[in-house]
Amino acid sequence: MINITIPTPNVTITKQDNPELSNIYGFTDFHLIPRDKGGIFMFYNDNKELLFVGKARKLRPRIKKHFEDNVSAIRMHRDEVTKIDVCLIEDPVDREIYETYIINELKAKHNVDKVFFR
Repeated sequence: MINITIPTPNVTITKQDNPELSNIYGFTDFHLIPRDKGGIFMFYNDNKELLFVGKARKLRPRIKKHFEDNVSAIRMHRDEVTKIDVCLIEDPVDREIYETYIINELKAKHNVDKVFFR
C-alpha cells in the first residue's frame, strides 16, 4: 500500500473584512503566492470545509483566474472562499497525485473531476 500524506501549506492567505488595499474578493495578499512556482491550492470556507482543490504550473496567475474567470468551477461560490492554502510542489506527477488524493480524502465540495467518493 502507498502511504500519502497531505503536504503542509507553504503559504496561507485569508479573506479580509473591508480591506483598504486593492483586493480580489477580499484577498489582499496574493503577492505572498509565488508567481512562477508550481503546486496545489485549496479553497476553504468559514466552516473550514474544503471547497475546491486545484493544481498549477504557475500558482498565482491560476489562483487569480478562479476569481476572475467565467468558467471557473467555483464561479458561483467565490464569496464562500475565506482561506486559500498553497503547497509548492514542482513535480507535475506529484501535483497530480496530491490533487486527486486531497479531493477524495477531504471530499472537496466543488471538484467534479477525479472524484471517487460519490
